[in-house]
Formats: sequence, structure tokens, C-alpha cells
Amino acid sequence: MMVQEKLKSLRKEKGISQENMAKILGTDTSNYSRKERGEVRIFDDEWEKLAKTLEVPIDEIKVENAKISFQYDNSTFQDHAGSNINYSNIPDFFIETQKKYIDKLEKEIEGLRKENETLRLKIK
Repeated sequence: MMVQEKLKSLRKEKGISQENMAKILGTDTSNYSRKERGEVRIFDDEWEKLAKTLEVPIDEIKVENAKISFQYDNSTFQDHAGSNINYSNIPDFFIETQKKYIDKLEKEIEGLRKENETLRLKIK
């Protein structure tokens, strides 16, 4: 059984609606539904809440290194298994990660510019 199916099955077995699970995670029902289907990342703190609510160990339901693909500007990306998966939105965590990486690169570039200027002054 796939992890997403197990999560859904356990939730139904416990008689918990997607709406209630969404409230437990502090999100809306639509977003929870995407999480349950594996389309949106479930963060560590959310895995803890899910496991506690479903009364199971985290490792019984948690997906490690989820493979997420998306469609953007009519481009299809492949997941690691080579399957084309199209999603209508770029996940928020992906955008956040990219912004953090861009910030890091900009700081490195600024440091290299300063170092470059220092070396130029030494040569003159």
C-alpha cells in the first residue's frame, strides 16, 4: 500500500474527515487533500500531528524525500521514476526554497565582488 493510500485509509478508519485533519494541520481542506494525495509536501511538524492524531508511529506514515513534479509555463517535469506528472501550481515550499537559495547566492556574489575589488586594488 502506498503511503498516501495508507494515510487516507488510517484517517477513514479513525472516522476523521479531511476537513478535521486540515484543521489539525492549520490549513484548508483543499490543501490537506493535496497533501494526502502526495501532491504537496507534508512538513515534519505536520507528520508529527498526523501520527499523533492517527495514533501511529511517524515512520509508519511518513514519506522521505518525496518526489514532486509540477507543470509551469506549459513545461512538464519528470519525477525520479521517469513519469510525467502535471500539477497546476508550483508548491509554496519549492518557491520558498528557491528564494532562500537565491538570497544565499546573492550574498556569495557580493562577497566575491568585494574580494575581486580588493585584489584589483592590490595589483594597481
